[in-house]
Amino acid sequence: MSDAARLLRLLSLLQTPREWPGSELAARLGVTPRTVRRDVDRLRDLGYPVEASMGVLGGYRLGAGAAMPPLLVDDEEAVAIAVGLRVAARQPVAGIAEASLRALAKLQQVLPSRLARRVSSLTSATSAPVSHASAVDPGQLTVLAGAVAARERVRFAYVANENVVSKRHVEPVQLVALGRRWYLLAFDVERDDWRTFRLDRVSSAVATGARFAPRVPPGGDAVEFVTQRMYDTAPTFQARAILGLPVELARARLGDFAGELIAVEDGSCSWCSPEDTVEYLGFRLTSLGCEFVVEGPEELVEHLREVGERIGRAVGWTGGRDGGGG
Repeated sequence: MSDAARLLRLLSLLQTPREWPGSELAARLGVTPRTVRRDVDRLRDLGYPVEASMGVLGGYRLGAGAAMPPLLVDDEEAVAIAVGLRVAARQPVAGIAEASLRALAKLQQVLPSRLARRVSSLTSATSAPVSHASAVDPGQLTVLAGAVAARERVRFAYVANENVVSKRHVEPVQLVALGRRWYLLAFDVERDDWRTFRLDRVSSAVATGARFAPRVPPGGDAVEFVTQRMYDTAPTFQARAILGLPVELARARLGDFAGELIAVEDGSCSWCSPEDTVEYLGFRLTSLGCEFVVEGPEELVEHLREVGERIGRAVGWTGGRDGGGG
């Protein structure tokens, strides 16, 4: 066993959550206890916090350091991590979404084909509650995440709003989890302009191998740029409604979307919301858990009517369209 192979084997043993007597490590590695001590010092030089305790019950263990060192995992652990990350990719969570994609892209890059097949089989055979983002293929996510990290051009098929399919050749800059969807911010090579793509409309993504120089998104912030593009392409409105809640309770339930709340004599309150799409305004109203009456705009009233009728059909109820929103 070479020195490098022995060092990796020692690291793998120490990453098991237990304390290893020096004699047992020496026997496992086929070396002397003195060599074990020297190898432990080499790991410490590389930044691994290997702790040692003296006495009959003493030994070596890997402790928690100030920074996260590289980890070694066996086949079963690699499969478990990959499956977990692919499932998590279907439900982007604020703060960890892009990190989970980067981790999955790194793992899949070095995953042996025999393990990649196991991951694919387990993922396809596993069901889990998923959000609206479940329409995104985790395989497409990882291809694009790897291309973003490597600054590599990508080709894919894209379905636009009018259900027109087009072929795209882009320089991917950043993946953005916004609301319940994934978006790709990229520079479209053939159109010579920045574009934002919904990932549930992307298919057949393939990295071309062609590298590109780093690009800075307009304004310098990819998330802000994508967010603004979403508002630019969808009309926004300000909801006006009477909520069957006291002001303080309404404020607590609305959080940072509280807008303007004014108390009404009967214990209710009037609400003037921040601007957003009718879909999101309707979602916030129906998730408040109270009675409400929408005073405007008419677009929101119509949206709530349509949602109400859809729900009514789902539960076998039919009703007229008379009456206001709420």
